Amino acid sequence: MITPVRSVARHRPGRSLMTRLLGLLAAGAVLAACSSAASLPEPSVGAAEGLPAEVPAYDAANPGAPSEGSKTDADRVSGSGTGGPGDSPAENVLIVRTGQLDLEVPILDDGLAAAGRAVAAAGGYVAASQRQGDGERASATVTYRIPADRWESTLTALREVGTKVLAEQTASEEVTSQVVDLGARLANLRATESALQGIMAKAVKIPDVLEVQAQLTEVRGEIEQLTAQKQSLEERAALATLSVSFTLPPVVAVTQVREGWDPGAEVDRAAATLVGIGQGLANGVIWAAIVLLPLGIVLAIIAGLVLAAMRRARPRGVPPVPPVVPPAVPPSSPTEAPAA
Repeated sequence: MITPVRSVARHRPGRSLMTRLLGLLAAGAVLAACSSAASLPEPSVGAAEGLPAEVPAYDAANPGAPSEGSKTDADRVSGSGTGGPGDSPAENVLIVRTGQLDLEVPILDDGLAAAGRAVAAAGGYVAASQRQGDGERASATVTYRIPADRWESTLTALREVGTKVLAEQTASEEVTSQVVDLGARLANLRATESALQGIMAKAVKIPDVLEVQAQLTEVRGEIEQLTAQKQSLEERAALATLSVSFTLPPVVAVTQVREGWDPGAEVDRAAATLVGIGQGLANGVIWAAIVLLPLGIVLAIIAGLVLAAMRRARPRGVPPVPPVVPPAVPPSSPTEAPAA
């Protein structure tokens, strides 16, 4: 009974120590991630123990400042790190630009080719395209990705492609703070990952290894997710998106009627109509001779037979009784006196 108690007492301090280390490490990561939106991330002390190069090492006497020559992702985006004299805040502002442009072009293929040359000269490319209709009703919509520093010049060049600008709409969104926040959170997560790797190297018990491995997997998943978000924002800020619609000018009604009038075709259509009317009359005569005439003869025969039967049914030798007409009474004169 005494020996198991001693064995449990020996193992409890080791497991409690590992749990405390993991708890303190997780709490530190949560606090650092919460405070990253308000200030840049504080580097971890893991670089002195052989951490990856992207995690800066910190001075133990001044943990709030990065070591000389190091620079975090947030510093590279915001320009607050150790940069040259030419680094200005205006150059580090990240803006996502989008736009919509409706152009009227005389020839659709020529307009598409001219717009493609203008975008290619600026270093952009076609992201998507769509074409519909045919002839005078043809139109197309093309989405271009344009470098942010060539946005205005490319927009001016595209306006000159069409004969008329039917509509234009642009929008911009600054994402500098979002990129800075993502960079700070990534730096903290990478420091946490390095610390967990250090604990993993020192862990000898299987439960401790599994517990550290679970937290390490979670931290790596968050790093991949935030890295993808950061790269997407940076890519959208580097390449603006412009959707251009190409349409042909409307066709004038008088011109369309004049160009579509063909006297020979009208004569052919009139002759065809006349032939159709003659064919209809001929068809009526044929139907009357083949169908209506025999039917009329049959109906006439039936009517004659009915009349003959009615005459035979009438009795013979009995003269018809004349109708009785009452005698006419002369009207009495009003001046006649009654007889005495």
